[in-house]
Amino acid sequence: MMTGAEYRASLNDGRSIFFEGERVEDVVCHPILGPAVDVVARCYDHFHTTRPGAESPLMGVPRSAEDLRSRIPMLHDADLVAHVTYQSIMTLTTAASRIGDPKYAERVAAFVAHVQRRDLRVTECITDAKGDRSRAPGQQSDPDAYTRVVERRADGVVIRGAKLHISGACLGHELMVIPTKAMKPGEEAYAIACAVPVNAPGVKIVNTSYAPRHADTRDFPISAKNNCPEGFVIFDDVFVPAERIFLDGEVKHATVFAHSLGLWERLGGLSFLADEADQLVGFAQLIAEANGLAREAHVREKISEMIIHATLVRATLEAAISGCGFGADGTAYPDELYTNAGKYHGAANYNLMVRHLHDIAGGSVLTAPAIADLENNEVGPLVRKYMAGADGDGERRLKLFHAIRDLTADAYGGWKFVTNIQAGGGLYAQRIVTRKHYDLEGAKRKALKIAGMAEGAAH
Repeated sequence: MMTGAEYRASLNDGRSIFFEGERVEDVVCHPILGPAVDVVARCYDHFHTTRPGAESPLMGVPRSAEDLRSRIPMLHDADLVAHVTYQSIMTLTTAASRIGDPKYAERVAAFVAHVQRRDLRVTECITDAKGDRSRAPGQQSDPDAYTRVVERRADGVVIRGAKLHISGACLGHELMVIPTKAMKPGEEAYAIACAVPVNAPGVKIVNTSYAPRHADTRDFPISAKNNCPEGFVIFDDVFVPAERIFLDGEVKHATVFAHSLGLWERLGGLSFLADEADQLVGFAQLIAEANGLAREAHVREKISEMIIHATLVRATLEAAISGCGFGADGTAYPDELYTNAGKYHGAANYNLMVRHLHDIAGGSVLTAPAIADLENNEVGPLVRKYMAGADGDGERRLKLFHAIRDLTADAYGGWKFVTNIQAGGGLYAQRIVTRKHYDLEGAKRKALKIAGMAEGAAH
């Protein structure tokens, strides 16, 4: 496995990175992107130290429900780029198994082995620019609105287009490029799946970040320690060698990659939503106690609802893992029904749980003085005095307000609001897959039976 230092050095490879209108010459030393590099580097060091000489635990393919379950705490301890690397490996492995083409299966296996052997980070490039979303890829006024093949050569293809919302794109080594949706005959150029090095000629990554821009980051106890840039990835006529192509024009298989990624994205999203739901309950109870309102009936009712939500999300995660299925190659994959239903429920109700938290906490979530104000000789003692709540500890209550704001009501909180809904394809996609895998006919038979109409079940 790589060390953190080796990872930092690996980023000095000539990649084209941009941030707020300027080209970034050294991502490791950049004031905003550099701390995100440090987060990834610390994860490298963590695994290198705790598992010396072994393959990274996030690189292996799960073969059982216990394998699936054991990865969740490791993923939660890892950085986001390590997380999406695991999801990328599982997406390619799952898609290759479902497509069943030996040529592509061999290429996927070789690429995955390459990533595992060198301990590289892979990010997911799926969502296209899409242009006029009422039109199919082949009907766009600009044919580049969806990433496509613009030239086929004997030794590979040239692709052009853009992929949006790519978490950690500038921090990884490889870009997994896959179709964003189903394609139909005539759209063969858009049915392209491949792996592209981040520093390949023609790749340009424009970044945004929710990282705090404050010199004193103590008021951002969560986002200051764990932030990741979002990449707008542009493929400006990028050559892809044949051995890195996993789908090339077979429109009937284009949706397999999107569905495979959706499954692993939603499992990851569900596992994080389960932890986040517990965190929201914890903050609600802590701030209710600090405010002296923990015994109030309406506060207890809200926290009880948050507890039920957290329990149901956790239950669907456990059901998704315990009910896992297996591919032809022995790979374990989570149950589609519980993964999608759980992800939908967790994401659709997240905002309501945050609303309960804000209602319990009060307006100081937004207006509490800075931690540095406590250290001011003139106003510090007064801030501490008037920030005190039921427990008399003004500093502790102040820090709780800042943590709640950072998690739910600032730049990072806004990122979470949108990401929880959109990650894995949005709520509509999860409704579709849930309905597809639910035993609707079985439900009809049960209804007919209880109605005394069992003879109608055959119809």
